[in-house]
Amino acid sequence: MNDTTNNGADLLYGLDAIAEFVGLTVPQAKHQINVSGWPTFKQGRIVCARRSTLANHFSAQEAAAARNG
Repeated sequence: MNDTTNNGADLLYGLDAIAEFVGLTVPQAKHQINVSGWPTFKQGRIVCARRSTLANHFSAQEAAAARNG
């Protein structure tokens, strides 16, 4: 995989990378993925996500919360 491409730079490969991106511990991130339905996918046995997809998900959650007061 070439991390110099846009897709490579957007990819968070593994729970460690996802947790670091969102500022949580690995167990906290894993819990949120399982309970809150964060948009992730697997490459083999590795949980992955895209920075852009997570950012869009969080933005949508924030907008919904603002609408609901």
